[in-house]
Order: sequence, then structure tokens, then C-alpha cells
Amino acid sequence: MIDSGLRDRAGRHVTLRPVDDDNWRAVADVAPRDDQRAWVAALAARYLLLADRSEVWTSLAVYADETVVGHVMWGVDDDGSRWIGGMVVDAAEQDRGVGRATVRTLADWLATQDGGPHPVRLSYHPDNTAAARLYTTLGFHPTGTHDGEELTAELTPTPSR
Repeated sequence: MIDSGLRDRAGRHVTLRPVDDDNWRAVADVAPRDDQRAWVAALAARYLLLADRSEVWTSLAVYADETVVGHVMWGVDDDGSRWIGGMVVDAAEQDRGVGRATVRTLADWLATQDGGPHPVRLSYHPDNTAAARLYTTLGFHPTGTHDGEELTAELTPTPSR
């Protein structure tokens, strides 16, 4: 479990947990709002399959207290940078701070793994202004590069003293 102690606006404790035999169905059924389907998969099941068939991505279940409310995945690039991808917060759980807590929790964890600090990257479609706003407020900065049609943004951690 990855736990930074963050809570959503309803006061629920947000944690990231491995996808396992007990929660994979709930994770697979996570669906975004209809207006977000141009930018993310219609169901998190697509990301679960991608992670299962890839040696790069690892899926995590997003929990609010003891309820699955989302999916996020992470990977490590050849240059050592860490990536966040495939984040979907269930439509019924949006606008409660779950996405913000998820990205902060995972970015902080990824940056410090294996003797960090490591840069953490993610990408988003340029028309997805809500994602751009969220990532900017969390300290991600556009790199000027693209991943397909998506803009790449990076959070550069400050070294520990």
C-alpha cells in the first residue's frame, strides 16, 4: 500500500493499493464521466489489460477509505524517469479531491524510489484543461515534448539535503 496520509474533501483517506484477486473487478469497472472519454479509456479495464501485457506499467487501485474509486498506473522509463499514466477516477467520485490526492501520493512515492530523487512525468491531451490545471497546481511543468497527441509534463523533485 502506498499511503501519504492524504484525504479527499469528504475526509476519506486516499490510498493506492496493488490490484489483486479481491479488487480487480471493482477496478475494472471504474468509469470516467462521459465528457472525459475523449482523453481516457471508457473503463479502467483497458489499463488493467495494458499493464498485464506490458513489462513497463504497474496498475494500482485507488481507494477512498475502503472503497475502490479509481485506477492509476506507473512505470519507469529507460532514462530512469518515473511515469504516471492511466488515471481514471470513477464519475461518481469526481470533484472530491481524489485525483489530486492520487497524483500527489504516487508522485511523491515514485520520486523517492530506488535512491531518488527521480523526475516524475505524465502526459495529457491539450484539450483536457481540467487535467492541465490539476497537474500545474501540483507542480508539474510542460517539457515541450509530446507523447503521441499528448503534452508531457514533469515534476522535478528537489534533492534531499
